[in-house]
Amino acid sequence: MRTPPPSEPRRVSLAQWLSWQETLHPRAIDLGLERLRRTLSRLRWQRPSCPIITVAGTNGKGSTVALTATILREAGYRVGTFTSPHLLRYNERITIAGREVSDDSLIAAFERIDAARGADTLTFFEFNALAALLVFETAGLDAIVLEVGLGGRLDAVNAVDADVAVISSIALDHCAWLGRDLETIGREKAGILRAGRPAIYGSRHMPASIQLIADALGADLQRLGREFDWSTGEQGWRWRGRRHERVDLPLPALAGEVQLDNAAAVLAVLERLEDRLPVEQAAIERGLRQVRLPGRFQVFRETLLPEGAGTGAASAAIEWVLDVAHNPAAARTLAAQLRARPGRGRTIAVCGILGDKDVEGILAELRECVDLWVVTALSGPRALDPRELAARIERAGARDVHLAGDVASGCESAKALASACDRIVVFGSFLTVAPALAWLQARGLSSR
Repeated sequence: MRTPPPSEPRRVSLAQWLSWQETLHPRAIDLGLERLRRTLSRLRWQRPSCPIITVAGTNGKGSTVALTATILREAGYRVGTFTSPHLLRYNERITIAGREVSDDSLIAAFERIDAARGADTLTFFEFNALAALLVFETAGLDAIVLEVGLGGRLDAVNAVDADVAVISSIALDHCAWLGRDLETIGREKAGILRAGRPAIYGSRHMPASIQLIADALGADLQRLGREFDWSTGEQGWRWRGRRHERVDLPLPALAGEVQLDNAAAVLAVLERLEDRLPVEQAAIERGLRQVRLPGRFQVFRETLLPEGAGTGAASAAIEWVLDVAHNPAAARTLAAQLRARPGRGRTIAVCGILGDKDVEGILAELRECVDLWVVTALSGPRALDPRELAARIERAGARDVHLAGDVASGCESAKALASACDRIVVFGSFLTVAPALAWLQARGLSSR
C-alpha cells in the first residue's frame, strides 16, 4: 500500500479503509459516472468477456440477483455478484461462487483504486462498485450479476454495459434523487438499457417512459404479462417465454407471490442467454428451492418455556419476521405476506424508518396488520427521531406505541411484550433489520 501523506490517516484494516471512504467525498450520494469512468481508465480496466446482467428496480432487485445467481450456480457456472447495502458484513456485497469476498481481496482492490483515482474523490458506493469490478477481473467467472444501487442512469454500476438489463419494478422511492412521479423514476432506471440488447421488465405495471426509451434505443424489451408470464397450478407453477415453456416448477424458497414475478423475470433472462449459458430445468428447480436472501420475509421461530418449567414441559413459540420493507410498495407486499400467513396471536411491530421515506404511505399499508408498535431509533444522519415516528404512527390510528433507544432494545421490549403465539415483525430499513438479525443470531436462533 502506498504511504499516505502525513495529514492522511493510515489505512490498514478493512474497517479503517471503510471509515476513510465515508469521509473522502463531500457528499454521501453524488450521482454521476465521470469520476468512476476516469478511474477505470487509469486502472486500464477491461470489460470481462462473460455475460453481465445488470438489475435495477425499486423493489425486488435483491431477490432477482439471488435467484439468478443461485440458478446459474446450480447449473455449474461460476458467478460473481455485486449487491448493496449489506446487513452484517460489508463483504456480503461482493460474492464469488456464493462466497463473500475476503478482507484481503477488498483491501488490495481499494489500494489499486486509491492509487488510480488521482485528484478525484470517490463516494463510498463508487469505491464499492470499483472494488467489485477489480475483484471479478481475476475470478475466472462465467457470469456477473450487478445490482444498481440508486436509480440506474447515473449509478456507478451503469459504467458497465450489460448483456441483459433487468428492471424488477417501479415505485415511488428516493424521490429527491430520482423524481417524484413514476414516469420520471422509470426514465432514470431505464438508463441501464443498451441499444440492440435484451431488456426484461419484471412487473405487470410499467411506466410508458421505459417503453419509449427502449424504442428509441432499439432495445428488445420483454414485459411480464406480455412476452413472458407465469401461472400457478396443482403441481407448482408454470412459466412461458418466447422460445420455451417450463412446467411443474417448485415455488421459490423466498416468501410471497411477488417472488413469482421475480422468478419469471429471471427465467426470461436465462432464456435470452441460453446460447452462452444453457441451463437445464433440473438446475432451475434446484435453484428455486435453495435460494436464500436474508432480511426479506425471513422467519425465525423462538420456543418459549413457561417460567420455572422443567425440560419436559410443554412449550409454545413466538415467530420473528424480518423484512427490509422501506417504501409503500414494499410495505404493501409485506402486508400481503402477513395476511397470507395468519397467526393465532397478536402482531407486534419493531419499526425504524429513515426520515426521507414516505412514512405515512408505509403506515397506511401496514397499520391494519399490527396490534402493537415498538418504535426504535436508528443510526445515521437520515434517521427519523423515534418520538416523531411514534407521533406519526399514533396519528395514523395506532393506540399502543412504545419507544426504544435502539433496535436491540426494541427487540428486547417486543420480546417482553410478546405472549405465546404472537409474532414480532421487524421492518422499515436495512438499518432496522441488520441489528435485529445480529441480535437474533446472538441468541442462537436461525431462520427456517
